[in-house]
Amino acid sequence: QVQLVESGGGLVQAGGSLRLSCSASTRTFSTNAAGWFRQAPGKEREFVAYISATDRKTYYADSVKGRFTISRDNAGSTVYLQMNSLKPQDTALYSCATSSRAYIASGWSAPLNYRYWGQGTQVTVSS
Repeated sequence: QVQLVESGGGLVQAGGSLRLSCSASTRTFSTNAAGWFRQAPGKEREFVAYISATDRKTYYADSVKGRFTISRDNAGSTVYLQMNSLKPQDTALYSCATSSRAYIASGWSAPLNYRYWGQGTQVTVSS
């Protein structure tokens, strides 16, 4: 069982920045692909960003491309989501997730390809 813990959420004005962090209870996290998802009230969970464990390949949702950056520290034990130029529509509960594999060849945006999930951290962007 892998436990993921997110941090870094908060209240920020539109145009501001936040950096979210996701750490895991096991070392295997560094060898598994990871992703960030978000869910706003009354809406379905949506994919935000993905990073593999091997070559650290990344993919982003169109809605955040150019504004958000997903990364891992050198040890791969922490995954970050740097969020710049935040918009009110970015307001949501942000959760990190990890796959049981080092990379996801396709379907990186599908929640079913991720095995473990964190509880989430709230991001609120005021206009």
